[in-house]
Amino acid sequence: MAGEKVTIPRLMRMKQRGEKITMITAYDYPTARLADEAGVDIILVGDSVGMVVLGYPSTLPVTMEEMLHHTRAVARAVKRALLVGDMPFLSYQASVEDAVRNAGLFMKAGCDAVKLEGGAEMADTIRAIIRAGIPVMGHIGLTPQRAAMLGGYRVQGRTAEAAKKMLEDARALEEAGVFAILLEFTATEVAKMITEEVSVPTIGIGAGPYCDGQVLVFHDVVGLTLSMEPPKFSKRYANVAELVLRALREFCDDVRTGRFPAEEHSFFMKEGELEKLKAMLSRE
Repeated sequence: MAGEKVTIPRLMRMKQRGEKITMITAYDYPTARLADEAGVDIILVGDSVGMVVLGYPSTLPVTMEEMLHHTRAVARAVKRALLVGDMPFLSYQASVEDAVRNAGLFMKAGCDAVKLEGGAEMADTIRAIIRAGIPVMGHIGLTPQRAAMLGGYRVQGRTAEAAKKMLEDARALEEAGVFAILLEFTATEVAKMITEEVSVPTIGIGAGPYCDGQVLVFHDVVGLTLSMEPPKFSKRYANVAELVLRALREFCDDVRTGRFPAEEHSFFMKEGELEKLKAMLSRE
């Protein structure tokens, strides 16, 4: 889908006009190129690459080196969408200096912005990154890097006290200067309240229909998630894994039965050259 480059001011206008924002998490050149050509507004190189692509049990083992490797691949594909790099565990928590430096590395790798997890406690870090000229997307609700402290992968904001804390975090993120807030695995009522209160776009994943936009993982959308069951809040629009398995099984069968490669897949010597070769060999 052709179109002008998606910018942060454009996303702000979309919220003001009530236009829904689309976001996809992609990890490599082909998937990012498909998402970009489909007209997705934001592409996130998520630290979920650890679980979806690299086979880790969680996002925690993912390193900056791995994130930058995947980010560079995605950046080579993206022409239209706003590209956001997901800061992995311990790339921004230890010190503000580390956070700014690592956010800068994402920008050098081709990102338009970065995303990091946490609420009010991350406000100073977010301000420092923004002062360095790097836009930041906030992330509250279920924050996978802190899943152990949250008691696992559970819906957030289901009690009045928890909902109040999420509202306070959203306000703190807005005040710190984020251009958007991702709400993950959040009670629908709370996500609606936050969306109505803050001036920046909210992007939901398992946060109900009232957010300004929605994000899903590419592999979940097309049915390529193999290492885990897709989450309840995801929607599968195709079953690509089934098609790939069928194709690979046909390939194996063709090779084993001699149907592949056939003549149309093969290359041959120029006319008359085989006879010349045989004559040369016969004189030896």
